[in-house]
Amino acid sequence: MLIRTQPGWRLPESVATSEAIFFDRRSFLAGAAGLVMLGAGRTARAQEAAAGLYPAPRNERFVLDRSVTPEEINTAYNNFYEFGSHKRVAAGAEALVSDPWIIKVDGLVERPFEIGLDELLKTMPLEERLYRHRCVEAWAMAVPWTGFAFSAFVKRARPLGSAKYVVMQTFHDPKIAPGQRQTWYPWPYTEGLTIAEATNELAFLVTGAYGKPLPKVMGAPLRLAVPWKYGFKSIKSINRISFSETRPTSFWEALQPSEYGFWANVNPAVPHPRWSQAAEEMIGTGEMFPTQIYNGYGAFVAGLYSGLVGEKLFL
Repeated sequence: MLIRTQPGWRLPESVATSEAIFFDRRSFLAGAAGLVMLGAGRTARAQEAAAGLYPAPRNERFVLDRSVTPEEINTAYNNFYEFGSHKRVAAGAEALVSDPWIIKVDGLVERPFEIGLDELLKTMPLEERLYRHRCVEAWAMAVPWTGFAFSAFVKRARPLGSAKYVVMQTFHDPKIAPGQRQTWYPWPYTEGLTIAEATNELAFLVTGAYGKPLPKVMGAPLRLAVPWKYGFKSIKSINRISFSETRPTSFWEALQPSEYGFWANVNPAVPHPRWSQAAEEMIGTGEMFPTQIYNGYGAFVAGLYSGLVGEKLFL
């Protein structure tokens, strides 16, 4: 296998981002006229809420060693198991009602609360960050996320001193999400980070991509981006964030603990039980890059794991 690396760490100024939209909404808009009007009302409210938020200013601290993956490729090749175990789930994901969206905050906090995403965005400074995204399946993308630092949300939530972990869950609605009718999966999708990981400057709560509100297939309206970890840690469509003293069992860890662990940090020297992690293929171009430990973000996060003897940090 020929592995090529691109020199330098600066994103080319001439990166072209396609605005093509291919989502097929017809099957979800068919039905009673009242439902059509309701959908139109939600769309109008979402557009109004997004006015002035996108595109957000770019944080130049985060740069890439490769071109941004075009939007139409990203949205056409995506894991979203709630809507199917294949990658072509964009049309199905349009059934998700993402407006309004309420996030429940509970567990070890001073005062549990619920907050609408629109209200939350009024208090969080949005920015764009260019991050590499590395899937455990050994493919990769480069994405211009828009969102806010997870640390800002943790500060807003006011966790107690006894809280050691942040636990996130997505929606659970088998009526619109066919994947959730598969009872062998441990629904709802659950993920977790330590408080230290969640408050690291890289941890990012995402509300948009490509200078616009987040498409449903990418995890609208609120998802996680932790670029030093394998992609399954970046939970989509978050509607509950809890603070806990005990470490949660995450979705894939519960399903197959011999292959997927809690930490899931990227490491080329630690293979998946069924394939190598030494290299990654960029979706859309087929370019091959050598995998970097912590996906190239070791300077930001390696210190989080010092002293954790006996932990399987890279599974």
